Amino acid sequence: MDDRRADSTPLAAKPQLVELFSDFRDAGVAGFALAQVPRGGRILWVQERMAALETGRPFGQGFGRFGGDPEQLVLACSRNTGDLLWTMEEGLRCTSIAAIIGEVWGDPKALDFTATKRLAMRAERQGVHVFLIRFQGHPNLSAARQRWNISSLPSAPHPYDGKAPGIPRWRAELFRARGAKPGIWQAEYDRAAHRLDLVPLLSHPAMAEEAAPQVQTG
Repeated sequence: MDDRRADSTPLAAKPQLVELFSDFRDAGVAGFALAQVPRGGRILWVQERMAALETGRPFGQGFGRFGGDPEQLVLACSRNTGDLLWTMEEGLRCTSIAAIIGEVWGDPKALDFTATKRLAMRAERQGVHVFLIRFQGHPNLSAARQRWNISSLPSAPHPYDGKAPGIPRWRAELFRARGAKPGIWQAEYDRAAHRLDLVPLLSHPAMAEEAAPQVQTG
């Protein structure tokens, strides 16, 4: 990654509701969320039934690769979107929860602006990071403070062991946010520091050789 840094990051620094959209049936988008949750905190992970059937269940060992303690992972599966939203809201009442991840498939009617506004307001009031993963969904009207399109990229080689698992990377497109400009970045997870490093992706061929500053969290 480029060592040059920018003065700010588009990633959410304060606890808030963030929507992550993905067209792919893999866990890559979940890793993007886990890379941003507080290390060592208790995580409530709620899956809508269809999302669980299509993408599979979270794996504790994989959770540990993103700085989490598998013993602090609380899993739940809801019958429908209404139950998922209720579970997430109830989780926000629990003072021991550091972050909540919810997974939804498609565009359920229950996930309207009012529902997202309730989640957004409670997340900020309680100081809890909330990530709502939207598989095969469309960006309807929402009160989420940030909205991203996320897709997995080939992992980067491990810096010390070529046979070890690579470093997770994503293509991250921010298309709506409060207090941040839209853009497209390559995101890479720094496991030792538990942070995402972001480098802007330049789409114009004439700009390909221009230096791109690095953005970091943490």
